[in-house]
Parts: sequence; C-alpha cells; structure tokens
Amino acid sequence: MRRTSASLLAGTLVAALAWASGPSSPAIAQDPTPGVADLTQDINQILSDSRLTIARAGVVVRSATGGEELYNTDGGKLMIPASNTKLFTAAAAAETLGLDYRFTTSVLAAGRKAGSVLTGDLVLRGTGDPTMLAEDYDALAAEVAGAGVKTVAGRLVADDTWFDAVRLGNDWAWDDETAYYAAPISALTASPDRDYDAGSVVVSVAADGDKVKVATTPETDYLKIVNRATPGTSTDVLIERLHGTRTVVITGTVATPYQEWVAVDDPTAYASALFRQALKKHGVRVLGPTVTGAAPSGAAKLAERESMPLSELLVPFMKLSNNIHAEILTKAMGRKVSGQGTWAAGLKVSTDFAKANGVQVLNMRDGSGLSRRDGFSPASIAQLLTAVRGKPWFQAWYDSLPVAGNADRFVGGTLRSRMRGTPAAGNVRAKTGSLTGVTSLSGYVTSADGEPLVFSVMLNQYLSGSPKDIEDKIAVRLAQFSRTRTVDAPAQLRQPAADAPELECSWLKPAHC
Repeated sequence: MRRTSASLLAGTLVAALAWASGPSSPAIAQDPTPGVADLTQDINQILSDSRLTIARAGVVVRSATGGEELYNTDGGKLMIPASNTKLFTAAAAAETLGLDYRFTTSVLAAGRKAGSVLTGDLVLRGTGDPTMLAEDYDALAAEVAGAGVKTVAGRLVADDTWFDAVRLGNDWAWDDETAYYAAPISALTASPDRDYDAGSVVVSVAADGDKVKVATTPETDYLKIVNRATPGTSTDVLIERLHGTRTVVITGTVATPYQEWVAVDDPTAYASALFRQALKKHGVRVLGPTVTGAAPSGAAKLAERESMPLSELLVPFMKLSNNIHAEILTKAMGRKVSGQGTWAAGLKVSTDFAKANGVQVLNMRDGSGLSRRDGFSPASIAQLLTAVRGKPWFQAWYDSLPVAGNADRFVGGTLRSRMRGTPAAGNVRAKTGSLTGVTSLSGYVTSADGEPLVFSVMLNQYLSGSPKDIEDKIAVRLAQFSRTRTVDAPAQLRQPAADAPELECSWLKPAHC
C-alpha cells in the first residue's frame, strides 16, 4: 500500500545545501529502493500515453549530488531539442564571455572637425547589442550633437563588421523569414520593446471610423506599409512582410486593436535608419548617404553605449526563450575566441565547451534550436545540467531558467502557466522547447526529501496536439519523489490557465506570453 509523500518544506534546507555542493562524483550502481522502483513504474505509466504510441520519447532523471541515474528510457538517442539548445548556448556564453560581458555601440568621427562641421564620415559601429532601443540611438545622437557636430559633410557609415554578413541560421525554415523569432542577425540591430526582440518592429492596427490606422513601434519610415485592411465587426487581420523586401502588407478586417511583431529584412539598415532619424531630430545633418563598411583606423569616438551585463541579459534570453539572443551570443563567442563573428566559429565554442564537460551526443547547427538538424540526447542534457553546477557562474545561469507556475513573465517565463497548484510550482526550474512535432523540458527539481534532481524529457515526432502535459506530469512526479516514502499515485495536474499558450514564447507573442 502506497503512503502519501511528505511536504516539500521539510527538505528545503537540505536542498539548498545540496544545490550548493557543486559537481558530483560518478554514479554508483545500486539496487533500486522501493521509492526508485515506484518512480520508474509511474514514469513508465505516464509515457504509455496513446499520443506517444507512434512518437519518440527520451527521458533521463539523475541525482544532482550523487550522479545516480534514477530513470532512463532512450536516454542515449539523438533527438531534436528545440529550445533546449539554449541551455548549451547560455552555459557556453557564461563560461566564454563571462557574466560581466557587455555589448558596445559606438559613434566615431572619421575625419576632422572644423567648427560644427565634421569634414569626413560619421560611423555607427555595433558589436551585436540586442538591447538597443530607439531611445538608445536617440541618446547617441544627442551625444553627437552635444559634442558640437551640426553637419556631417561625409556619409553615415554603418559598421556591422564585428559579425559576418550571414543573416539567417543554418536550416531555418523559409516560411519563418518574416517572423520575429527568426529575425536576421547583425552586429547592428534594434529592438522594439524591453523583451529585446532584436531585428523586429511592432506593427499595430486599430479601426478609426471608416479607416484602419497603422502605427509602428518604434516610429520609423524604414518599412513601407501597404494598408488594405478595412474596419469590420470582427478582427481577422494578416500583417505580413513580403519576401526579401521592406514592404508590409496588411489585409483583412479590424474591430479591436491588434499588433504583430514583424522581422525586418536588414537589421543594419533598420538600425542606421533609426540613428539617422535621431540625428535629424537633434539638429545634426548628414549630407552623404548611408552606406555599410568598416570604420577606418584612428576614427575618434564621439559617443558610446554599453548594454546590460550578460548576467542580466540571461533573464530575458532564457525566461522568454529569445532566439535572437542565442544567435548573437553564438557569434559573439566566435568573435572572442577566434576573431570570427560567424556561426561556425561560435558553434565550435559551444560544442567544445559541451564536450569538455562530458557531453558525448550532440549536433549543434545554431544557438537557439530553430534548426531541425540540432540534435542532443536526454543523457547529454542531463550531463550538462549536472556538470555546470560547479561553475562560478552557475547561480546566475540557474536563476535565468523559467520557474514553474510563477505568473511573473520575468520569473516564470515560458513555464509561468504550467504546473500551477502542484508540488512542482515554484520548485521546477527548467528550459522549455517547442517546434512542430517536438517538445522538450529539461532542468532541475527538488524532491520531497529535499534531494536535488536533474531531468530531461524529450518528445519527438508526435502527430497529436502538444503533449506538454506529459512533461509536466513527469516533473510533478519528480517533485513528489522520495527514496523512503511512496505516493498513492502520480499527481494529477490542475487544468492550465485559460490564457496558457500551447507553444512557448519563442513562437508566440501575445500579451499573456
């Protein structure tokens, strides 16, 4: 007869001490205790869900302190991780760049200043800062004006050479081209909001009498808007940028205000347009055209802006599963280690880091997990989760993971609507992952005994609706796990909140996500 598990409260202090203990020794084979045997039986039962009959499921659970493997089914098989890839990118970035790493955006004078006239070019140079807002370009323009420059006789040069000119990631789907979560990557870019969705613009529509009004955030004339929408009794509107252009076409009907995040075609041109607009606002005229190119040696610095440190950027990156941050950090790692701001160089850094920490099965094609050729095994993810616990940057990295059931977007992140009212709420810290036919959840949970566990659940090739509830049931069961006490049955999940999205925020951009 199974007995009910004890409260998690009793194990809180034990768990805190255990999480702080650092990396573990190799696993020691043991006969399964009744608690482990029950856990195995319950996870097997959860995975017997009919939705997985034709699908692939890989699950690994380990003790984070002893390294003991508590559960494994197909843990060594290569599977598509989706955004679980970001666990590797974020860890490699923390190790390689350091938590104090900041991106810089500079304005340089390439010429002599004669009174209020700069006789040469004005250079805007970036290193990939995804947190640059229109207001930040405005502040740089204000500094230029404050330095006494009123006229630039030369050109505005956009220097994005810190990274290469390859804008889209390996194997990305062509029909994601205009989606904000697959925006092009550049060393010069801009974000429309404080989620820092670099390389995108928010296009808003609202009915206004017999017309539909269109606005953009930030305000910019970079996009060409073709508005064919009409007021109606319901909102059924499509906002779409045409392939390879700056033209956004709006069709359908609008009854209530609606907005869409749209990726720009060229983030360098977008950022330099915002800066040129800001210069004009502050009374600085640039007589020449906007061009791209490298700043000449000896150019004098007029203004500079530093981003928040990586320790802070990890929060919007991981909590909201920001794909663009992942790719920018990948190229930044390549630039630091080999002097090449390329995907190839950056992915080598991430792969080398993973292998140095005992990861054996991996294939990284990008930093975010958008590629369907990315591949990790659940055991490899569990190995990474265990190995990084001894790193000096671990706490900041751990704190950046979404927290189950916490409604605050910058705490709960992509798990904020999941596992509410269960033993996993406020306990599970894990990275989500979503692609069509792919879902994954990997991270940390404290058991009912206060024992820290690592887990990885990867579900691939299902044809049903999203089986994220299967991941949640496993996570809840791990929160109830005890080596000495058993539970009556796997916990039943409460119904998700009505506003809970099926997909994570790397795919959706509604107000509740």
